[in-house]
Amino acid sequence: MLAAVGLSDLAERLYTDLVTHGPATAGELSRRSGTPPDEIHVALGSLAAQGLIAARHDDSTRPATDPARPDLAPAGPATPTGPGPTAPALPGTGTGTGTGIDDTAPGPPALRYSAAPPAVALEALLAGRRHALRQAELSAAALAEAYRAATSDDAHRDLVEVVVGPAAIGHRVEQIQRGAKRELLALVTGQYDVVPADATGAETEAVERGVAYRVVVGRHSLGAPRSAEALFEALGRDQRVRVVDQVPTKLIIADGSLALVPLTTPGDAGEPAALLVRAPGLVNLMTILFEQVWAWAQPLGLEAGLPVVGEAPAGEPVGTDRRILALLLAGSTDQAVANQLGLGLRTVQRRIKAVMELAHAETRVQLGWQAHRRGWVED
Repeated sequence: MLAAVGLSDLAERLYTDLVTHGPATAGELSRRSGTPPDEIHVALGSLAAQGLIAARHDDSTRPATDPARPDLAPAGPATPTGPGPTAPALPGTGTGTGTGIDDTAPGPPALRYSAAPPAVALEALLAGRRHALRQAELSAAALAEAYRAATSDDAHRDLVEVVVGPAAIGHRVEQIQRGAKRELLALVTGQYDVVPADATGAETEAVERGVAYRVVVGRHSLGAPRSAEALFEALGRDQRVRVVDQVPTKLIIADGSLALVPLTTPGDAGEPAALLVRAPGLVNLMTILFEQVWAWAQPLGLEAGLPVVGEAPAGEPVGTDRRILALLLAGSTDQAVANQLGLGLRTVQRRIKAVMELAHAETRVQLGWQAHRRGWVED
């Protein structure tokens, strides 16, 4: 489990042993773990380097001299008798064979190892690892950004563009209208804080080229200054205009391939900004938004020279369908509605389905909300 802080399996077992059983010599650790001495010393060196253990000389590991039995005093260093040199002693072992650890052999006191408190020593290691990981994350993010910059072609870089300032936004709106070939879709809030309606004449020229306009305006914008004049001009150019209670955002889409949407609102501090989008997926998403708003809106036309809001484009329930809707919203079941109106159950369910399609509702909860929103029932 401590491999995450750089400990080997053996080092972790030795540290756990010292924490659990207290200080011990290398020989004791070797015998308890059944591990060769050289591996023990490598692991102990690793633990010491990371501040997890400390070592001190311990005379208790050597046999004491009994004054009454001088003959049991430890012998002095052995004199080599073989033809070759004596093998070097392993650190802290007192042995000259290099094949084992003998803590009771004559020589300097053996080293006794003790574990540093885990709460202090391990937390320090973990803090270091966390810092290293954070630096690695920052480096990875920088490399990823450098990779994107090196591998992205110009076409990908131009998929979106941030446009800042009224003049720049107005220029982009004019470019979009002059470049449109088939259709231009627009959601209009009526707040001409950046671009007044057809201020450049580009809209008129586009209509003359055969570009079809579909525009949705917010109902509250009908009473805004200059709105009547703009609507007169739009309807006079045979543009299709609809009215909805609330427009979610300003939006212009040209030929299903280019869109302009604001990044700021009129109340925001600083200059207005907009996003020019050429990415097909994003333009398609914005087109879906427009079509949903268009489907909910009511058409606007001219009557006696004045703009008049007409009926919902898909019609609305009348007669028996309105009575069915009223009974449903009052809490009646399908069977109860059928009994009260003298209709068959399947007939009632078929007509309910038709009303749901009319309201673009997937559930009856949505149907109730749409019915109130469209004024199909009394509040």
